[in-house]
Amino acid sequence: MTPRGRSTDDVPQYVEVAGRRVRLTNLGRVLYPQTGFTKAEMIRYYTQVADVILPQLRDRPVTRIRFPDTVEDERFFEKNVPAGAPDWLRHRVLRASPEDDDATEVDFPFLDDLAGLVWAANAGAVELHTPQWRAGPRGKVHHPDRLVIDLDPGPGAGLDECADVAHLVADRLEADGLTDTYPVTSGSKGLQLYAPLDGRRTALEVREYAREVAGVLAAEHPKLVVSVMRKDLRPGKVLIDWSQNHPAKTTVTPYSLRGRSVPMVAAPRDWEEIEPGLRQLGPDEVVSRLEVDGDLLADLR
Repeated sequence: MTPRGRSTDDVPQYVEVAGRRVRLTNLGRVLYPQTGFTKAEMIRYYTQVADVILPQLRDRPVTRIRFPDTVEDERFFEKNVPAGAPDWLRHRVLRASPEDDDATEVDFPFLDDLAGLVWAANAGAVELHTPQWRAGPRGKVHHPDRLVIDLDPGPGAGLDECADVAHLVADRLEADGLTDTYPVTSGSKGLQLYAPLDGRRTALEVREYAREVAGVLAAEHPKLVVSVMRKDLRPGKVLIDWSQNHPAKTTVTPYSLRGRSVPMVAAPRDWEEIEPGLRQLGPDEVVSRLEVDGDLLADLR
């Protein structure tokens, strides 16, 4: 199912997607005014990458960033399943921070299949964010199966500096036994690094380890790296954001679109690309690369 139309007709359409009935509305609505990229084109993109984004979403509760109008207008984070969600959508009440018994409970949706992905996109969910842990079919929350390091350039720094720091981080992780690290340009300013875990450590233990890595690298490379979020320390440097490993935190899911001025994607990259001149990728580029290179995160599922 690959809707392409630019019609402004507000009459809902009902289509069958993966054996489920999905309601589509306002397909001609322009999401990105600078390029004219519409909601129909967003749904088409998510349909094209479904085979690679669904494994990243599997069994992870999904926080959505929704845009009722355009990416230049109001946005809001949505964790709970909204009213009117289809009855076939899987959802489960979980603690927002699974390792905190007093944490608020949230009725999270899970996007199990193409129908769920299209439903979310039709609701204006441009960005899909997920934690580093999964929840089993009966709601059991597992320990994190991956570590994430977010590299965020401060004023005067950019992707070139992030590329330098990415190699420093990967070398440190490899020295600690995490030999496989996967880079993903964020679709915004920086990039993320993912490393698979064996599930033995709790989320808070993983977070503490990531903080130690960031602190060591900041001490070893003070002109390039910072490990705290103080604004006065960030110009010209790259923040190693270790905090996204907290069980209550989420990171943009690989292959998700981003709600920036032009459509960009959290795009998996080959390590040979992580060098000066690195740039963010748009949806058409990501789809073309998939056809040539396949899923660079096939081993991180």
